[in-house]
Amino acid sequence: MHPDLEKLIVLQAHDVEAKRLRDEMVALPKQVAALETKAKSTQGQRAVVVDLIAKEEALRRRQESDVKDQKAKIERTRKHMDLATTTVQVTAFEHEIAFAQAEITKLEDAEIESMERGEGLDAQKKLADEAVADATATLERERVRAAETVALDKTLLAAVEEKRTVVRAEIGEAALSTYDRIAKAKGTAVAEALNQKCMACQMMVRPQRWNDLRDRSNDDTMMTCESCGRLLYYDPARDAPQRKTVPVESIAASIIRSL
Repeated sequence: MHPDLEKLIVLQAHDVEAKRLRDEMVALPKQVAALETKAKSTQGQRAVVVDLIAKEEALRRRQESDVKDQKAKIERTRKHMDLATTTVQVTAFEHEIAFAQAEITKLEDAEIESMERGEGLDAQKKLADEAVADATATLERERVRAAETVALDKTLLAAVEEKRTVVRAEIGEAALSTYDRIAKAKGTAVAEALNQKCMACQMMVRPQRWNDLRDRSNDDTMMTCESCGRLLYYDPARDAPQRKTVPVESIAASIIRSL
């Protein structure tokens, strides 16, 4: 294997890890923001239920007051009726009393309906209280976890960047330029060739190119995938594993382990 290619494998491992750390540091605040939005939404839903409960309570107070007014009206009308001197007056007072009693019945029925709605709203409020408590607890827990993770990621990223700087300084300018160009276009620049296939794009490698790649004497050249353009490396430890009786550490694993 070309000596620069070995270093490029290491560099790519560092680049992938650095990207993972950066992505995580960007994603975690967004996740916390989403949880904050969810918590506010839950609190808003609870507020709606609380407002409805308050309205039902106010409605029942008005209904109770109206019932008292109608009962007082009946009492006054009965007193007037006792003083009536004609049948017409008595009949008129009786109609007033009947009307007031009908109004009382309507108000009491409406009050019962309001109480039933209130019971349903109380049940909803209990669920809303639990949802708010759960959302708040989750938000606080994830906020702490995100802060701790981001702080750790910053430390890890600094260490990875330091390793990247060291590795990049050891790679030839031409190889590094090729690596940067491919990585910028593809995301990754180095891919393993396994079972005559590029493991990055999953396209087959032509037989002659596959043979050239497997020829370990050809260490002075770096080959690319004809399909995706990534730099290819061949790992004999992973080739045709069914024919191997003794486990052999792969090239990529041994390179990474030696860091």
